[in-house]
Amino acid sequence: MRTAKVTRKTAETEISVEINLDGTGAYDNQTGVGFFDHMLDQLSRHSLIDFTIRAKGDYHIDDHHTVEDTGIALGQALVEALGDKKGINRYGECHLPMDDAQVRAALDLSARPFLVWNVDLPTQKIGNFDTELVREFFQGFATHGGITLHVDQIHGVNSHHIAEAAFKAVARALRTAVETDPRKADAIPSTKGAL
Repeated sequence: MRTAKVTRKTAETEISVEINLDGTGAYDNQTGVGFFDHMLDQLSRHSLIDFTIRAKGDYHIDDHHTVEDTGIALGQALVEALGDKKGINRYGECHLPMDDAQVRAALDLSARPFLVWNVDLPTQKIGNFDTELVREFFQGFATHGGITLHVDQIHGVNSHHIAEAAFKAVARALRTAVETDPRKADAIPSTKGAL
């Protein structure tokens, strides 16, 4: 099974991530950051990757380290669960509408991390959550997951809708990318022979 468990402990955070790439989108995420848990739930549900995430952080400072380090640990778990990447589709994309918002995500599980982020969240907060942390999560996830990730906002005026559309769009793109290509289930999807 394509599963992984990663723990990350620093002076700022303690994170544990378990994933199953061949799951059903079952999730149990408890980071201590309510809106972020809601976004992680969306990422799991719409990618059909099972997530169990536990995080404790230095909340007395802010939520930055917890969100960023969760992205790092989740990226590391993705790399471990993918193994040699034999048989995967590798690429995925999605245009996702959510009310006023539409976000496009395209990704390549290339082992060449790069984030292009063209998303403008019009408020500084969603409830108590700092909106700049949405990008920080995806930066950590892309970097440590070896993902070339492009996220582009097409429309949107409501920060909650834009952020949620971004998580769902990435989830749907990831779902496609990690799935097995039935025509090439025994091959690594690269002319280099390795990813």
